[in-house]
Amino acid sequence: MNPEAKDIEARKGEIVTEVRAIFKANMKFTDWDVPEADNRLAGELILEVMQEALDRLKSEVEEGTYDTY
Repeated sequence: MNPEAKDIEARKGEIVTEVRAIFKANMKFTDWDVPEADNRLAGELILEVMQEALDRLKSEVEEGTYDTY
């Protein structure tokens, strides 16, 4: 395993926790902002936005945007 993979593997749990925290925070914001919100729909919509952001980041990595980060 290369050093980068070892580093990421060591922080995998932290990364997953942070992603879940972003999701939960946005669920909470929707609950505060939308009376009687459909939480399942809100969750699906938040996940769509998060996936768009991940897809954009993936494209940037593939294009070399972070090669000299």
